Amino acid sequence: MNTIARHQIVATINGEATSLEVRPNDVLLDVLRTQVGVKSPKIGCERGDCGSCTVLLDGRTVRSCLVLAVEVDGHEITTVEGIEHDGLTAVQEMLIQQSSFQCGFCAPGIVLSAAELMEHTPHPSADEVREAISGNLCRCTGYEPIVEAVLAAADADTTSGGGS
Repeated sequence: MNTIARHQIVATINGEATSLEVRPNDVLLDVLRTQVGVKSPKIGCERGDCGSCTVLLDGRTVRSCLVLAVEVDGHEITTVEGIEHDGLTAVQEMLIQQSSFQCGFCAPGIVLSAAELMEHTPHPSADEVREAISGNLCRCTGYEPIVEAVLAAADADTTSGGGS
């Protein structure tokens, strides 16, 4: 009988050290959804094209459908659930206030892409926002409401003196 060996990994997921038993071919998206119970990364194209499975790996956006779970051993994974430390972020608030989404399927990937951008560029231009979210396919909007909300969040962040 040929059984696939399992590997024990430890990753910090949304701020918590998490021990997981994974097979060599398990992708991070499936492990997050089935073993960890995190549902914000969505199953979309399963080829890395749509961005619905976007997560932060050590602070950088990655497509979790393309990352093997064994590769995240010792690393930090952040999903939308993990960036909401004290409630919604400024970006999330503005996306809601401005009704930037219709269905919301792409929202987690876009929120994380915007969070990565604003971590490195607190006051991005519209072109920088477009570039940052370009890997996230949204079938419902023309993207402009999303870009406007991210820019408004950056402006609000400037006036409040806080961080996203």
